[in-house]
This record gives sequence, C-alpha cells and structure tokens, in this order.
Amino acid sequence: MKKLICVLLTVLTVVAATAQERKKVAVVLSGGGAKGVAHIGALKVIERAGIPIDIITGTSMGSLVGGLYAIGYNSDLLDSLVRVQDWNSIFADKDNPSAQNLADRQKHNTYAIQRELSMGKRNPSVGGIIKGNNLSVLFHKLCAGYTDSLDFSRDLPIPYACVATNVVDNSEIDFHSGRLPQAMRASMAIPAVFTPVRIDDMVLVDGGLRNNYPVDIARQMGADIVIGVSVQADFKTASELNSTMSILGQVIAFNCQNKYEENLSLTDVPILVNTEGYNAASFNAAAIDTLIRRGEEETHKHWDELIALKERIGIDDSFKPVRLTPYRQKVMSEREPVTAFVFENISKEDEKYIREKYQLSRVDSIDTRLNERIASTMRNDLYYEDVNMHSVTDGDGLRVVFTAGKRKSSQLGVGFRFDTEEMVALQLNAEFPLRTSLHTDIDITARLGKRVMGRIDFTFHPTSFTSPVLNYVFRHNDINIYQDGDREYNILYNHHQAEFIPINFDVRNLNILMGARWDYIHFSENLRSTLTEHVQLTNKHYFSYRAQLSYNSENNWYFPTRGSRFKAGYSYLTDNFSKLDGSLGTSEVYSSWRKSFTAGNFTLQPLLYGRLLFGTTIPEFFGNYIGGDWFGHYVEQQMPFAGIGNVEYTDRHFVAAQLQAQQHFGSHSYILLRVAAAQHSHELKDLLRYSTMLGTQLAYYYNTMFGPIGVTAGYANTSKSPYFCINMGYEF
Repeated sequence: MKKLICVLLTVLTVVAATAQERKKVAVVLSGGGAKGVAHIGALKVIERAGIPIDIITGTSMGSLVGGLYAIGYNSDLLDSLVRVQDWNSIFADKDNPSAQNLADRQKHNTYAIQRELSMGKRNPSVGGIIKGNNLSVLFHKLCAGYTDSLDFSRDLPIPYACVATNVVDNSEIDFHSGRLPQAMRASMAIPAVFTPVRIDDMVLVDGGLRNNYPVDIARQMGADIVIGVSVQADFKTASELNSTMSILGQVIAFNCQNKYEENLSLTDVPILVNTEGYNAASFNAAAIDTLIRRGEEETHKHWDELIALKERIGIDDSFKPVRLTPYRQKVMSEREPVTAFVFENISKEDEKYIREKYQLSRVDSIDTRLNERIASTMRNDLYYEDVNMHSVTDGDGLRVVFTAGKRKSSQLGVGFRFDTEEMVALQLNAEFPLRTSLHTDIDITARLGKRVMGRIDFTFHPTSFTSPVLNYVFRHNDINIYQDGDREYNILYNHHQAEFIPINFDVRNLNILMGARWDYIHFSENLRSTLTEHVQLTNKHYFSYRAQLSYNSENNWYFPTRGSRFKAGYSYLTDNFSKLDGSLGTSEVYSSWRKSFTAGNFTLQPLLYGRLLFGTTIPEFFGNYIGGDWFGHYVEQQMPFAGIGNVEYTDRHFVAAQLQAQQHFGSHSYILLRVAAAQHSHELKDLLRYSTMLGTQLAYYYNTMFGPIGVTAGYANTSKSPYFCINMGYEF
C-alpha cells in the first residue's frame, strides 16, 4: 500500500512539474473599431493550430472580442454574434422595440434626431454622437453571469485585462477587475463618437489613446509568449484628409502610436492585418465578412510560426487546449433566479411606479428582456438619462441593481422629410416631466410644411394600469382631393381638437384606449367657390366617443420581417353629445391587420383593412379617404391603397386587401412589390355589386439612420394613369 501511494505521489509530482514547465501564452488584440472583427478570424486559426490561450488583453474593439473570449465565447460563436447584430440600431441609441410601448416606438421611428437635456449644473453630461445605451445593454446581455464586480484574473475562465484612458489627467487605466461590461464599454468609448464612462472621479474614453496594443500588460500578467493581432492602419495622406471624421481619425491614429513600437518588439508572433478600404465604422455585413476573412488569411500566413511555438510552449501535437463552455450555462442563459431588485439614485415614487408596473414582488427569476423593459421605462417614462444595470451574486440567486443617471429636464426630437407631393416638412417635439405628486408629462409637437400642426399632450401616471391623457391639437391643412385620378378640389381648413382619454392602457405591444373628443372644423371662405356641388362644407362643432385597441409585435417599423400589426376601433360622432343633425349620430367601425411571413431575405405581408360608416349624415371631414403608403398620413382616417399616390375621396363603406412582397438585399436595400384590391359602396348591402378597385406599385428603399429614402411607381384602374413619387425621411 505504501509503495502504491509513493508511486501515485511520484506521478502527481511529475505531472505538476510538467504543467509548471508549460509556458503561458497570451493573445493581445488591438483597437480599431469595426476593423477589430478581424480578430475573430485570427482566433479561428490560433484555435485550429492547437495553441492554448492562458491570458488575453485588448483595447477598444479588441477589449470586446477579448473579454467575450475570456468568458467562453469561442471564435465560431463570436463570428455568428457579430453577424447577427443590428449595428445600426445599436449605434442609433434607440431602445429595443420589444422593450418600448407603442407610443415610444412610434416616436423613435419619427424623429431622426433625439437629444436629451439634463437637470442640474453638477456633473454635466460629456457628450458624444452616440450615448451608448444600447452598447451597455448588449454588453450586459452578452456577459450574463459575469456582470458582478470581479477579479478578471481569478474569476474569469481566462485571465483578462483591457485598457481605457482617463481624460482628466490623460492617464492609462488598466482594468484587471471591476464590472466586465462597464470595463469593455469604457475601453471602446471613442472620443466625440461615444459618451465617456464615468467611474468615481475618472472620465474614461477609448484606451487606444494611451495603449492601443497592450502587450506590456500581458507580460506583466505573466505571459511567457505573446501572439499579437493588430488592425492599426497606415496614416492617411493629405489628399485623403478631406472630412472632419477623417481628420479626427488621423488625430486618434497618432495617439494610438503610444507604446506601439515598444509593444510590437515584445511580441513573439505579430500578426498585422491589412484593413485597407475599411474604417472604424465599417459594421455592414459585407465589411464584417471581409474583415474576418482577412484576419483568418493573415494569421494563416504565420501557421509555421504558430506550430513552431508549441515546442517553446512545452506541448506537442497530442496537446488539446481546454475548450471553454461556460457560455452554455451562464452567458447565453435566458432566465436566472433573482433574490431582490435594487434601485439606486431614483425617487421613492419612481421606484414604486416601476415595482407596480412590472409586479416585481411576484418575480422570482429574471431574463434580459425584462431587464431591458425596466431600463426603457426608466429612460422614457421616468426621464432618467442613463440607466446602468448589473447583477450581484446573492446566495442562490442574483440581486439585480438598476442605477439611474441624471434626470432629463426635457427630450427634444427633430424629424424632417421630403416627398414630391408635399415637398419639405419639418416636425419638432419636446417632452417635459413635471415633478408633482402626480407624475405628469407634457409633450409638445409642432409641424411645419404644407400641413401645419401644433399639439400638446398632458399624460398622467396615477397607477401602472392606466395613464390618462388630455390633449389639444391644431391643424391647418391644405389638401388636394382627387377623383378617378383627376384633382377635383382643394380643401383649406383649420381643425381644432381636444380629447380626454381616461383609459390608456399600455403593456409592451398592446395599447387600449377609451375617451371623448371635441372637434371644431373651420373652412376658409374664399375657397368654397372652387368646390364641386356634392361637397357641403360648414363650420361646425362635433363631439364623439371612441375606443381603440392596437397591437404591434413587428420587429421593424418600416420593413418588418416577423410579427404582426393589428388595430381596431369604434367611434360615435354627434353635434350635441347624442345626435347629429337631429338624427342618430354617425358610427365608425375600422380595423387593419398585417402579418409577416419570411424565408431568408424574402418576406410576404398580407394586409386586410377597412372602414365602415353608418348614419344619415356623414360630415365631409369624417368621410373615407384613400391613397398613399400610410394610414392617417394627410388626414386621420386616410387609408393606403397601392397605385394611388394622392388623396382620393371614396364611399362610406370601404374594405381592401393587399399583398406585399419584400426583398431585402445588401445591408440596407429593399424592393417592395404591392398588389391591392378593394370594394366600396354607399350602402353596405351593395358592397360587392360594384367593380373591384385594383392597384399595384413597385418601390425601392434604402434604409438609413435618418429614415428611408425611396422611389415608388404605381398604377390603379380607377385613376387610369401611373404615378411616381420620391420620399426621403421618416413618415409623419
């Protein structure tokens, strides 16, 4: 027995000695923005060569790739990850649509520019073009299970470090511990592009300004051998410095030379990837594919050097590096047990509102979607500029902590568009929270163009169940009305509207509202002589009651590929609260439903819609109007119809069906083909007796962060003439 124990001890001693003899290998990944996805290609070849990775350091994009690799994302998973991200949405600072209510989602798809103003003079915002809220959310989601304050050398599967720059004293800050998502976010905060990260008294920006290729840190962490991957580009010539961004990039590139040559000399296998033709913002699909391939190809050129390293490392071809798998249990997990929700830097009233809205007392587990919805509510409904979230291990579960930033004094939105019907239009929006015992928001909107509009909304938040709204709207409309393709008349009028909505229930994709409305229509006297005989326009007050249900689970406001959109409503119009012109009031029933079916980049979208009016008298302003691409574009009750580009007046009963084929190609391009059919009649019983309206249109759109840019051509059998339209910007 003693002999057996001695043998076992001898074997263990030899194994331990062998393990100690193996030299530690570090991989160092440089900064470079989008060019840093080339690191993924390099990691693929390093894995293929069977080289162990004991330490990993990085800066900027290298810190993101390296940080995720350190917690278990292998190169194949990283490859899939960067390809599936909607980088435009992430950098546009727009909340995930599934985390917003319908009103907030519509605003984010109306205003090309949205900026926030914060309350108080202390600790003002240090701005960038991109605030980085979505980056923080993404990093927290990807690092699930590693968002607590950690020691990066002891608590991560692979020891890790990244670099940021403190612009207070221009010092290098090396993260060896802390919250991993926050460290990565600070490391890649490109000055003037991303808002800096504040930690204590430090204001942190991109680490590339001090150490863009941190080989020295890897050596300090005990690396015996360093494989380095750099995507730093050559400096631009005078002829290439022809824009503000190119000059800013050159200034940053010069700063990135700090320590570069020294660190390059400390690298055993330097891999310098050619990124010519691409820049820090090249996050489109074609660029990502090319950059990953270039990283792989350049690293493969060093194959013999990598294989030769094995002898120096102390391993042979039989050695197999440990394949990390924690992402399967932690990083990609959907739900985790939660022991408590903690809210920091918010008022007691706001915390109560959040807890009631999401019934947090009943939640015993949490997923990333709930986290996003809570953070979105804090930003959009409670007006906190920033919301940071992290998880702290607490016994058998997590304690989820939401830390709010400064309160916004207002949020400003600017939308602009051009089309061949209306020419140029501008819309401005401002939101102001009132700090009263009853949480109240004021929302002011002004529209300039052919259709002038001013609107003010007061929204109250007494409970999480309903948010009553009181609003007033003034519209000055100048609209051409067509009949069978010919302009029949022009309407110039002022429309005053006030509405009280006591029931306004919002929950994720669903909105239910019920309320009462007052309308006053005033037509301009000098235009009455130009109208046709059947149009009877009189200045008049109206009172109505209405109820509406809206549902929208589509993943994209303009070019959805999944989900559905549904709206249905009823209203009763009077002139004395009960009757209209001495008879029963006018009843309106309307609905629309759209669903997306997708295969690859091709999507089919059937749409069914209609509006039925019942009553002895149908006021002209309340009648059915069709034409264009959108519901309610020129007048509230307007319905689209393929092939009709202008606004046409139609009968009181109208139902239609449309089928749209949507082909997505490239990064942002779409081709849309629509065919539509409709029936309309004065009496409901005659709806199928008249000939069917038919229309078709073909459109090309290029989707930008400032809204779609498109060209449309169409034809309908009622207008009997083709139409052509150019549109730029979000619809409003």
